Amino acid sequence: MNPLQTAPAPAPAVDVEVTTRGAVSLAAPDYARAKLAAVLGRIHEPVLAARVKLTQESHHSVARPSAAQAVVDLGGRPVRAHVAAATMQEAVDLLQDRLLARLAKARQRHHAPHGAWVERVRDDHRPQHADRPPQERRIVRRKSYGLRRQSPLAAVLDLETMDYAFHLFTDDATGRDSVVHRDEATGAHRITSVGVLAEPVPGLAVCTGAVPELTVAEAADRLGLAGGPFVFFTDTATGRGNVLYHRYDGHYGLITPAEE
Repeated sequence: MNPLQTAPAPAPAVDVEVTTRGAVSLAAPDYARAKLAAVLGRIHEPVLAARVKLTQESHHSVARPSAAQAVVDLGGRPVRAHVAAATMQEAVDLLQDRLLARLAKARQRHHAPHGAWVERVRDDHRPQHADRPPQERRIVRRKSYGLRRQSPLAAVLDLETMDYAFHLFTDDATGRDSVVHRDEATGAHRITSVGVLAEPVPGLAVCTGAVPELTVAEAADRLGLAGGPFVFFTDTATGRGNVLYHRYDGHYGLITPAEE
């Protein structure tokens, strides 16, 4: 029996759209649909759309070449999960578990005590970054949007429900551009803000060091030397907080606040 074959799942309320990239097996999309249908069958809120993307990397140096990503539109609120594994079956199985956890996070916004959902998380199954030499990296994606004004704890919840490594926002109390992210070593949440936060944030580690003022080119140089997942900086041209981040394809992406 093909390991990706499974008994048909109950039909979900919406069609699950599955796209593939790379040498993904013909059985994998149906397996992913069945797994996501099982997740949707446990959701009581209206689901407007559900998408899955399966990616099979061809690089032999990648230990987890099979990646799976899902986005569920939960009554107009997107919830996302992204994982990677040694095989596509394992990736889809992990995706099901991680998506259920992200959906639970989204529900906690309304049902948990304030700040009760802030905890240490693990990123053992995130996709790996392609090993591209710094001199070959380019900024291949630029995204600009109006930053959401929200509390740091609300920003962490957005970080968790969207399964991001970082989230750029505007602190609603201080009006300062800020970023929340996970500490790679501990999995704890941290916040960095342009300037100093007015008061401590319960449940979050506050980075008190000055945010560097850089050009985009200088930020790229710093990210290439530091080797981290991203650099948060104040753009010398606009005075706003920007994030230059390391994409999974080894290149860079840039997020900037839209002009108001």
